[in-house]
Amino acid sequence: MGTPYPNPITPSETRIGFIGIGVMGYAMASRLLSAGYTLSFYARNLSHPNSLSLQSQGAQSAHSPAQLAQISDVLFTMVGHPSDVRSVYLHPNGVVPSLRPNSVTIDSTSSHPDLAKQIFAATRAKGAWSVDAPVSGGDIGARDGKLAIFAGGEASVVEWLNPLFTILGKPTYMGPAGCGQSCKIANQVTIGANLVGLSEGLVFAKRAGLDVEKLMEAMREGSAGSKALELFGERMVNGDFRPGGFAEYQVKDMGMAVDVVDHDHDGKKAVVLPGASLFKQIFASMVANGDGKFGTQGVISVIQRINGNQI
Repeated sequence: MGTPYPNPITPSETRIGFIGIGVMGYAMASRLLSAGYTLSFYARNLSHPNSLSLQSQGAQSAHSPAQLAQISDVLFTMVGHPSDVRSVYLHPNGVVPSLRPNSVTIDSTSSHPDLAKQIFAATRAKGAWSVDAPVSGGDIGARDGKLAIFAGGEASVVEWLNPLFTILGKPTYMGPAGCGQSCKIANQVTIGANLVGLSEGLVFAKRAGLDVEKLMEAMREGSAGSKALELFGERMVNGDFRPGGFAEYQVKDMGMAVDVVDHDHDGKKAVVLPGASLFKQIFASMVANGDGKFGTQGVISVIQRINGNQI
């Protein structure tokens, strides 16, 4: 078996586990395999193209999250909703009850900060460790190893994970357990505003008779230049709504920002976010239109519908 924390991470010794091999998880797992790590994964559908592809790259499949935990030194999860995270980690047949001492879990799902704290406490009770490390950068960032990684947990454990994180992108330590998730929520509020603004700018430009390709090139040189423009501008113009992250997940993430109740027990009160509330409604319109599985750049379709035009 491998050499878990605090022994050094190496491709020859450290065994990686992965749960959640959708668009993002698959790309992340593939990069770890390409770097020479031994990787096993759990998937409900082993005939899915992503499952077959990982196996063709040398990955092994596990029968359950519990079995995967038993054979992994470092176990990543990239699932859909906080309810999925809770089930994968805290169910009697889930990850936490089967963790080996000094193994480390990394939840890259966009989830709730309070749940991250619960998982941290549960893993420590097993003599293991957890890090909440959601990511930003979409499918392109995952494929190219350029994700922004927001890490919360024990600082020394996050630093120990650096050999793996740097394969996937750029890690930033945000603070104790839950801080990674809080950072991702702030990130989603920001990118939501960027995507809605970019959508409205492009729809306006088309109505004004501008060449939208030329507009995007011009905006890149000014204060409207952004990562959202670089990653999603061309996709919006071309009607390419293939998902890097599902629009329905953006609704979930924005909801965690705007639907929080007061936390009187720790002195923190809910934050009023009027823009995020509006952006959540716009993305929710995508879901209502049946487009929840589109990529978040598909939010332009809502603005197009409102205006009765297409780019």
